[in-house]
Amino acid sequence: MSSKPGAGPRLLGSLRSQDGRGIVRMEDLYGTDIDDLWVALTDPERLAGWLGEIEGDLRVGGEFRAVFFASGWEGTGRVEACESPARLLVRTWDLDAPNGEGELTIEAALSAESDKTRLVVEEAGMPAELLPAYGAGVQIHMEDLAAHIAGRERCDAQARWQELFPAYEAQTPEAS
Repeated sequence: MSSKPGAGPRLLGSLRSQDGRGIVRMEDLYGTDIDDLWVALTDPERLAGWLGEIEGDLRVGGEFRAVFFASGWEGTGRVEACESPARLLVRTWDLDAPNGEGELTIEAALSAESDKTRLVVEEAGMPAELLPAYGAGVQIHMEDLAAHIAGRERCDAQARWQELFPAYEAQTPEAS
């Protein structure tokens, strides 16, 4: 999933569209065990260290409100599936989107690989024309998670977005 050396930034993701809606798929290997990564994805205190402020009921069927650091996204969501430590599925709604246009699904799948954990995230439902922006944004969240796991600070999201956006724009698929 990564770019060739010297060919621009390392990309964790791929973009595609289906029925006029966009899908971003990201994959990376994290230097921690599956239980620790699961907690980083599901505990509000850990989420506040890399993703954003989350308040509400994070159990299946529960609803929450969130503000993400890197993107400034603000919205609500519902936990659709929570299968510790392997799968998390949430549905989100952007508070600024008109007529329900901002509904997305975000699915995270974790798998242990020795003392590391592979995380695959698929975010679906965004307008296809916004795929490059979502690709850059989701990758920044994934990188911020890696920094959190390693005990580092989050990146400068604006600068990183400027680096990533052209590379994701170059791989934008034709609408299908």
